[in-house]
Amino acid sequence: MKTYVFSTAIFLITAVLISCSRESGIKAEYRLIANKNIVSYAKRFAIHRTDSCTIVRILNPWQGADNVENIYYLVKRGFNISVPDTSAVIYVPVQKIVCMSTTHLAMIKSLGAEHSIKGVSGSEFIYDSILSRNARNGLIKDVGYESSLNNELILNIRPDLVMIYGIGSESAGYVGKIRELGVKIMFNADYLETNPLGKAEWIKLFAALYCKEAIADSIFKSVTDLYLKYKNEITANACYRPKVMLGLPFRDTWYISPGNSYISTLINDAGGEYLWGKSISSVSMPYGLESVYLRSLDADYWLNTGSAVSKRQIPIIDSRLASIPAFIKGNLYNNNKRLSSAGGNDYWESGTINPHLILKDIAAILHPELYVDHELYYYRKIE
Repeated sequence: MKTYVFSTAIFLITAVLISCSRESGIKAEYRLIANKNIVSYAKRFAIHRTDSCTIVRILNPWQGADNVENIYYLVKRGFNISVPDTSAVIYVPVQKIVCMSTTHLAMIKSLGAEHSIKGVSGSEFIYDSILSRNARNGLIKDVGYESSLNNELILNIRPDLVMIYGIGSESAGYVGKIRELGVKIMFNADYLETNPLGKAEWIKLFAALYCKEAIADSIFKSVTDLYLKYKNEITANACYRPKVMLGLPFRDTWYISPGNSYISTLINDAGGEYLWGKSISSVSMPYGLESVYLRSLDADYWLNTGSAVSKRQIPIIDSRLASIPAFIKGNLYNNNKRLSSAGGNDYWESGTINPHLILKDIAAILHPELYVDHELYYYRKIE
């Protein structure tokens, strides 16, 4: 896939000029049904529907990317399309897909298309019991990781598409290796979305790949309605905003999520005040343990405590952590209630399309008086 950097205006003009044709050779110019992008919350992709094709634009799909657009043309099977780069054409509905992240699986399954999943990276970390069983039975192959991809296995699968996530320049590492196989790839940048509803809205991309737009629209509307309902309830009824800290240090460095991050947005919408809520960054911010410790003395709650499954594990990292008020009060909660035996965490799997459940969990932790009967779904108290 070449990288295309255009303005939206040029993109729209190009979309009108390109022609589609049936295999019979009869050509028909296609035009946009509407210039409006059907994506509402997500900032990293856009979808424009035409009378013959669906045009997908993936925007700045890796950290640090600037003014980068990857354009894909989704064409119904039985049609051809004339474009300069045929690797930009993906025939839909997709029948076989390889996912380089387990976070994509829940969206595919929610559309009833899990049978198309033929390969994943890290099959042992699949949480869903059916998909995990398919992997154990060989119906879903583990294609390996970035630096150790099983290229022969990918070729044997013969996928219509490999869904990858961008962590650097698209020409780097395993992306180039997959391209060399002649396999079509698509970047997925859902993990870079800062709005929880924006991340969930990536279900519309998968819907376009599987021609299941009506199902996705229904799912996303339900999720959006519930998320906004809970958010409005919290805003109207929460009388205070407890301060929240996140994570654990790695060696002597604490990687802090910035204030414009996905989790910061969730904390804010749940009626909390994230300690680093005013910071802005496109990447996690490295802080020294001493600096974070001093700031953490103001925290009322401590969430997402890394790999810790009990309180006693935390002071082992550094004895000072036991003197943090949130630790002393027992206000520690981790997002690992739903773990598979191998460590697959459903927070990162089905949580991608259930931000309303994550929001309600965090709100019930920070404001238990608002949701007295709520049983935590993704979170659990660390004791």
